[in-house]
Amino acid sequence: MELPYVHTDSATRMVASSEDLVTRTDDLPCHSTRPYDSIYPPKTFARRNGFNQGRRRMGVRPRRTDREDSVRRTVYVSDIDQHVTEQKLAEVFSNCGQVVDCRICGDPNSVMRFAFIEFADDVGARAALTLGGTILGFYPVRVLPSKTAILPVNPKFLPRTEDEKEMVSRTVYCTNIDKNVPEDVVKNFFEGICGEVARLRLLGDYVHATCIAFVEFVQNC
Repeated sequence: MELPYVHTDSATRMVASSEDLVTRTDDLPCHSTRPYDSIYPPKTFARRNGFNQGRRRMGVRPRRTDREDSVRRTVYVSDIDQHVTEQKLAEVFSNCGQVVDCRICGDPNSVMRFAFIEFADDVGARAALTLGGTILGFYPVRVLPSKTAILPVNPKFLPRTEDEKEMVSRTVYCTNIDKNVPEDVVKNFFEGICGEVARLRLLGDYVHATCIAFVEFVQNC
């Protein structure tokens, strides 16, 4: 069965703040009648690393000038082998300068992923561009100037317990779902491909023709 206009991303919006996501979705009407205890942030937001020596992650939106400066100090890395960790990636790029943040995005089960790496200064970011073509794992990575900054994550929106982390690992965030598609059709679509769905929540507004969904599976697919 084909479900029109569905885009899924298990590690969605890597550079978007989870605070933005919760703020945006809290005000939207819910099409689901099922009880739902919390909004699931994308699993990407559950990741923490030790590469923020240069700044603290705070739940405050940076000013425009700060954001533009952060963009200049950030590079976009693609074609990352699935076995390459954030720790390993940061170690490789630390030869170019001090790494203050490193976030790998994408499906952890996919062969190829991408990442954003922020340096303490733009000199490090420019030096990092020379690492394009470096073999990490089994594939050469591509390194380009980033067009966006890594926004800070508010720690209070991150999972705090092992149970919450496990729940997030079984949840995907989906966008571009036609509002005319009912909840049971969305659920049957995912169950037919990915496995039994434990909970599903559709969120939309009165402006856009599409809505978003959080789908929690019984088992980690």
